[in-house]
Amino acid sequence: MTACAIDGGSAGAAATADPEAEPEPEEPGEPAGADGSGLLPASTAAGQADEENGEAGETEEAESSTVTDARSHAGAPPPPGSFTLTADGAYAARLTAAPEPPGERAWYPERWTLDGPEPYAVPLPLDQPEEPDSEVAPLADGRVLIRRRVADRQMFSLLYPTGPGTGELLLGAVGCAEMTLLPPSPDGRCVYALAAGEDHTSLWLVAGGAFGPEEVARIPGHCSGGVWLDRAGRMLALDRQEPGGGPVKAVAVDLGRQGEVTPLLQIAPGSDDRLLLADPDSGLLLLRSDAPGHDRLGWGVLGSCLPVRFPECLRLPDVAVTPFAVQPGQMLMPESCAVALRIDGAPGSWVGVWRPAGRQLHQFAAPLGWVPGAGYWSRDGVLRLPYANGATPCGVALLEAPEDVEPSAVTGRTGGGEGGGEPSAADAAPAVCKPVPLGQAPLHGAARPD
Repeated sequence: MTACAIDGGSAGAAATADPEAEPEPEEPGEPAGADGSGLLPASTAAGQADEENGEAGETEEAESSTVTDARSHAGAPPPPGSFTLTADGAYAARLTAAPEPPGERAWYPERWTLDGPEPYAVPLPLDQPEEPDSEVAPLADGRVLIRRRVADRQMFSLLYPTGPGTGELLLGAVGCAEMTLLPPSPDGRCVYALAAGEDHTSLWLVAGGAFGPEEVARIPGHCSGGVWLDRAGRMLALDRQEPGGGPVKAVAVDLGRQGEVTPLLQIAPGSDDRLLLADPDSGLLLLRSDAPGHDRLGWGVLGSCLPVRFPECLRLPDVAVTPFAVQPGQMLMPESCAVALRIDGAPGSWVGVWRPAGRQLHQFAAPLGWVPGAGYWSRDGVLRLPYANGATPCGVALLEAPEDVEPSAVTGRTGGGEGGGEPSAADAAPAVCKPVPLGQAPLHGAARPD
């Protein structure tokens, strides 16, 4: 997908109606406190809005008690790596440890099962604790891949529960000092990893191959990122910097054609254009680019010739906004996809929900113990947020995507203002996202994003 740059809320390549620039919003205010005070209610899977009317003058300690991430509560130590989900949201894996003093923590993998009536976690410890820089990734059959660094080699194994113990299947090793796992393939069987060299990056199939880890492609330049563009696990997007330097551009790697590389994002000649998320059903792309003159979140549609848009409602002061999940199943309707965003600021981390067509950012306080940036959508628009705290060692909070309304319906101002501007962040303060056990969730919220 090649693109042009258009500043002022619309720039780049690919997607949506109204190509005219989106006007600057009013200066957004600070996000509401984690006590749930705000204008927008959080919706559980039962579809019930729960408006919280806490005092605006809550202390900073009270604010941070809810929006800070999962790793701060119940004495749970912060996991060293990320919480990784399979493409269908059935399983997840992470490194965790008992709440011991920092020098005595014994890290071990943990697998979460999320597609049953109740979520549950299975610890997968071995005789020796894992190093905190190890990485884990779940497979569709319930096994967990682990990458360990041993001297100047990367060792790969599959872990699985065997009654009271943990079974381990050794896959092999790769002789390199650094390696990074990519998100699990949509097929649920394969996991790939990147190993950067001086002038090229090697793409390795480390799980799912016939004979252990195997190098499947060598890509000139330095690559990072990793976003799947299809459900077959054939097309992979990477962010690449050419040998010798220059801007970072997203490229597509065709694993069905020996790793053939083609351009994916070309917004401006000198801009850094990184792909963050992609939805294979609708073609919706979430990207980050400095083509407008500074780093911005934008969206487009795969294969479209329309310009990328950079919504003003996603441009918040003093916070970082990162998309982490896109609603699947919206065939040929990219503008209708709900997008979940992680918002990081001084109070902690909370959740945003946004649709391209709505041009509004809805903000919600995260459930107590949420792993920031972890979550997945059902096809009918229910966001599932894994969390763990002292009361619930393994839980999933359900948040129904809110409907977009005209600014006048929320603020009392005239609809949209001149030029149809987007509402400011002050119009969508975070509300409390109440955890709902999956066993109590209605059937319509149980659809999985296959």
